[in-house]
Amino acid sequence: MASLQHTTASLHSKPIPKITNILTQKPILNFSLSSTTTFTSPKLKFSITKTRRTTGGGALGSTMSSPAAGSYATALADLAISNNTLDATTADVDKIDELFSDRKVFDYFSSPIIDDDTKRKLIAEFATSSGFQPHTQNFLNILIESKRIDIINDIVKEFELVYNRLTDTELVVVTSVVKLESQHLAQIAKQVQKLTGAKNVRIKTVLDSSLVAGFTIRYGNSGSKFIDMSVKKKLEEIAAQLDLGDIKLAV
Repeated sequence: MASLQHTTASLHSKPIPKITNILTQKPILNFSLSSTTTFTSPKLKFSITKTRRTTGGGALGSTMSSPAAGSYATALADLAISNNTLDATTADVDKIDELFSDRKVFDYFSSPIIDDDTKRKLIAEFATSSGFQPHTQNFLNILIESKRIDIINDIVKEFELVYNRLTDTELVVVTSVVKLESQHLAQIAKQVQKLTGAKNVRIKTVLDSSLVAGFTIRYGNSGSKFIDMSVKKKLEEIAAQLDLGDIKLAV
């Protein structure tokens, strides 16, 4: 891709516009837990991204990404490494993920009807309010100018994979009906670390009312490992065991 060849240079060169805040963004919760006797490593780096709601089951990032997304994600990660801002850039990507997970926002920026200047102004406001690294904002501007902002969600997924490989981090998606307490998520992180041997564990939380109660855990390469502790699964198992086809109820 020709436009990608100049990505790194462009990320360094583009200035940050100064515009009054229009968009606001809540911070992502990130923290580390020092080890106790129950942890298997001297220190478990444990981070949580903001809870997201969904209307159905399944893990984030389970769909195929655009082939170009991996190249863009790698270019951004390489630049972050060269600037020693990988963790800060990852925090930016978390916020981008939250913003563009809103379908209305995604459709707005993907629309060919909206001019690029308007999109860049909104990105500038979001970047300023979120405290983005300069190269993160410039990266989004490049996607707008290259008409590739429509693959931003795929880029986010690919960037997460790159980050996880570089930092020996296991991404875990915990889906529940209600928000779980941080100590419960810490226990899940500890158990996943035991199962995988990963140095770090990163948790994404998703709310899904269809589970009825309980939670599910998805981890591993592209979410290949799945643990279902939901009431929905139990109900489905009970229904499968009950053969009521020949029973007629009196009315």
